[in-house]
Amino acid sequence: MDVARNGARGSVESPPNRKVYMDYNATTPLEPEVIQAVTEAMKEAWGNPSSSYVAGRKAKDIINTARASLAKMIGGKPQDIIFTSGGTESNNLVIHSTVRCFHEQQTLQGRTVDQISPEEGTRPHFITCTVEHDSIRLPLEHLVEDQVAEVTFVPVSKVNGQVEVEDILAAVRPTTCLVTIMLANNETGVIMPISEISRRIKALNQIRAASGLPRVLVHTDAAQALGKRRVDVEDLGVDFLTIVGHKFYGPRIGALYVRGVGKLTPLYPMLFGGGQERNFRPGTENTPMIAGLGKAADLVSENCETYEAHMRDIRDYLEERLEAEFGKRIHLNSRFPGVERLPNTCNFSIQGSQLR
Repeated sequence: MDVARNGARGSVESPPNRKVYMDYNATTPLEPEVIQAVTEAMKEAWGNPSSSYVAGRKAKDIINTARASLAKMIGGKPQDIIFTSGGTESNNLVIHSTVRCFHEQQTLQGRTVDQISPEEGTRPHFITCTVEHDSIRLPLEHLVEDQVAEVTFVPVSKVNGQVEVEDILAAVRPTTCLVTIMLANNETGVIMPISEISRRIKALNQIRAASGLPRVLVHTDAAQALGKRRVDVEDLGVDFLTIVGHKFYGPRIGALYVRGVGKLTPLYPMLFGGGQERNFRPGTENTPMIAGLGKAADLVSENCETYEAHMRDIRDYLEERLEAEFGKRIHLNSRFPGVERLPNTCNFSIQGSQLR
């Protein structure tokens, strides 16, 4: 059960037929300011952003402004932001790029299949967890089915709902090329220890480099965290971070943060065409939706602390009322001692055979 960031808590009774939306982790409505930004771009920035005339330049300026807004929201650099159609594409792009990078590294080292020991393996190895979104889980499962890659699915702890850092490290192999763990779980709201995972993987990479082993990259799908808590790519230490607009009152497009895209961190396009997004994601840009995404990011940057405090207040009030109503029959499933969770997410179960 997920609550809004701008609703009001109070004792005023709701109209008997009023419906209350409580699925904000699935999607959010558009903020009025976002709608305005989208509408204005549709009317005034209809030109092709690749064109040199006024309408095209105006569209390009809007895109560049939105790119800077997204970078500010996550503490990154504008040149490291690639616009995509959404979280699914961003996640698939990371996986696709990592497979390509692994095989290119093997080729550059001049190693053929018969030169690689059985212990090393010839397929890229991925590490993820058992509670990831389908846009991570299913692409990886397809790679396994096609015998293109190997994957380790690490379970989350029953004690704290998190993936354990030591379990991640224990799963690393010579062929491991990517660790991909969500930043916040969409059902429990539990925040995963991404900063610690990144720190430990970075230290491990120094040892691997001395042995000629491939660097392990770190990706986090931040879809559920953005707009609900502060997200900073420098604090997280990740190489890739997925951004999904419709989770923070923006339109249904997305973006991918890539640290030092194409230089420090590899990125290979899945599509080929007109060269947009520096050839990493070609196709004429959707200027109105990008404008809306940029405005949504601005609102997060300006108001995140206020949003977070309000959502936590509403969530805590909801949980207090639920406990008062159901007593010992209710169990709040994501209240793990010492574990941070999203301020808007309440996961509970109620004992009883005749609940309505």
